[in-house]
Amino acid sequence: MSTAIDDILTTNAERLQARRSTFNPITGEGVFLERTQVHIDDFPIPVQYLPNTMLTVPLIAQLIEAGTLEKFLQDIGSDNAQVHRDAVIAQFLRVRNEHDFCFWAATLVYIKQKGGGNDVRFVLNHPQRRLINHFEQLRLQGKPIRLILLKARQWGGSTAIQIYMAWLQLCHKTGLNSLIVGHIKDASTEVKDMFDRMLNAYPITMLYPPGYDIKPSDPKMVGVGQSGNIHRVPARNCKIKIGTAEKPDSARGGDYNLVHCTEVGLWTKTEGKTPEQIVRSACSGILLKPYTMIVYESTANGTGNFFQREYDAAKAGQSQFDAMFVPWFEIEQYTAPIDDVKAFARQLYSNRQQQQADNARQEPGRYLWWLWEQGATLEAINWYIAERSKYTDHGDMASEYPSDDIEAFVHSGARVFDRYHVERLKGSCRPPKWRGDIVGEAIDGEDSLQGLHFVEDTQGNIDIWTMPEIDKDERVEDRYLCVVDVGGRGGKADYSVIVVFDRVYMLDSGGKPTVVAQWYGHIDIDLLTWKAAQIAAFYDDALLVIESNTLETRDPYRYTEGDQSSFILNQLREAYPNLYARKQSEEDIREHAPVKYGFHTNVATKPKIITSLVRIIRDGLYVERDARCLDEYLTYERKKNGAWGAILGKHDDLLMTRAIGLYVCFYEMPLPQVVSRSAIAPRSTRHFSGSAAQIN
Repeated sequence: MSTAIDDILTTNAERLQARRSTFNPITGEGVFLERTQVHIDDFPIPVQYLPNTMLTVPLIAQLIEAGTLEKFLQDIGSDNAQVHRDAVIAQFLRVRNEHDFCFWAATLVYIKQKGGGNDVRFVLNHPQRRLINHFEQLRLQGKPIRLILLKARQWGGSTAIQIYMAWLQLCHKTGLNSLIVGHIKDASTEVKDMFDRMLNAYPITMLYPPGYDIKPSDPKMVGVGQSGNIHRVPARNCKIKIGTAEKPDSARGGDYNLVHCTEVGLWTKTEGKTPEQIVRSACSGILLKPYTMIVYESTANGTGNFFQREYDAAKAGQSQFDAMFVPWFEIEQYTAPIDDVKAFARQLYSNRQQQQADNARQEPGRYLWWLWEQGATLEAINWYIAERSKYTDHGDMASEYPSDDIEAFVHSGARVFDRYHVERLKGSCRPPKWRGDIVGEAIDGEDSLQGLHFVEDTQGNIDIWTMPEIDKDERVEDRYLCVVDVGGRGGKADYSVIVVFDRVYMLDSGGKPTVVAQWYGHIDIDLLTWKAAQIAAFYDDALLVIESNTLETRDPYRYTEGDQSSFILNQLREAYPNLYARKQSEEDIREHAPVKYGFHTNVATKPKIITSLVRIIRDGLYVERDARCLDEYLTYERKKNGAWGAILGKHDDLLMTRAIGLYVCFYEMPLPQVVSRSAIAPRSTRHFSGSAAQIN
């Protein structure tokens, strides 16, 4: 154990050092962006770390080449050294203000000091540096800025966003208009107050070009109209408008380039308007071009709302927005000193497997160890332990101080899958090797199973990690398993999923089934069944298991006409014989009841497949490839009424293919075996009794 404790202490020292690393916005040392150390010995700041974008500006290049201000003045033939010296320094500062946000903020911007007292210069903290660096990377690449920020409390995210917008307005381009939309007027006004506070202390000379004749009557900012919601900065020909989600008309955009929507998670329907409509009204006029900016920021406020949906879409890469999350342990103020660090580290390590806390105001040792693995310092974990004692429920603590973007969206049910077991599956997740489609001579019917081949297409619906392995002489019987969860074709419907498992490693004791391919999308149900048959046939006539609930029910989003299972699956059975059918009871056999194809998830089967999946994930008995499935595991819950399901606003389509597939894989299919292809008889429908390759 001593080696492990020493490793923890060493790592903790490195994390603390990283948090305390040099960040000097005046000299530029330790500040983000690619920088070059520059020496100008007789300059007010002799050694500076300048953004590389500055180095191509002629004045800066000439100063660097001269090496001193005095030599520069000589080179340009100055006849009044003092006047020209002041003018050069002033112009240098203007150039640096335009290229170096951190320098501009730390020298010219004043903000309200937390805890009271006089206003202070704006020196970015660690999370703010992450945020502004993200903005700057996009700006310097000539890209529009689109971001959804999920945040913990009290680190100044709103302040950083608003001050960055002000920098674009005051230092970069004239005529950039901004709009601030809060959930209530007080929230919008508070964000606007940041701009007012900054502008009041801002030198008026920096609003105008050098040499401009500023008159005493020239104002920094004036009101526009009678509402009091719009102000203009005449020198920059730009407007700042505030609106609220409570009064949708006040949030209507116009000629605006920069929109800051604050605390979006708190927005509710008002006056017949949804948050989606309010955002559309505020942002619809903004073109997707450089020097435009739209930011939604909020703490989480439950699940299934507009903010969560937008954040999830951004995180999945499905929207033009980027997603960013700031956990509580990155915020500098959330730390507490430790009297005996070594003893604390020893206790943390010793309790890392503890699954139950001593009382409702504590977290189990396993959760605290997870915080350590996520990057929290020992001092941060010590603070968390103390703060957690204020709450009787983990969800209440997580809503204020989320550790990741999963627990940020608090929900009321009990999680089904242990997050620590799910985390272990991440190691095998990876991007697919191929994306495209598997096609035949037709899109449906028997001809669709002829001439099957893979067509690579970046817009295709099937991801493939491993292509089928087919030997002309031998076949691994019961190797591939293809499972279908039926969704719908409409945008409001669940996704349809077809997943393929490879069971070849189960030939050896302890081998694990592996996800090797997956189709994901919306499609008509009849075409989905044929697509599944194509994929199953492509994978050496895999056993095809279709979850039949959707086929047997009415669903307005799927455009079904009641029970289609008999027609669709019987039609498929004629063309693809290796189709899963439910085991018939003795009574069904006596009465010659028709065979029922597909796996039916009901009150009898669902507990079995979910309980089985819990165990399989706990014991690490399969290999996952798609990280999206892990998110579904983490947001799957046992609801208060006892039912299982995804939390509001989430899906469980990928999860259900694993639950059904792995149950069939371990409890119903025989173990794979190698046979001669010449000895393979024509296949018939597979009926399973629930025996064979069970988990030991």
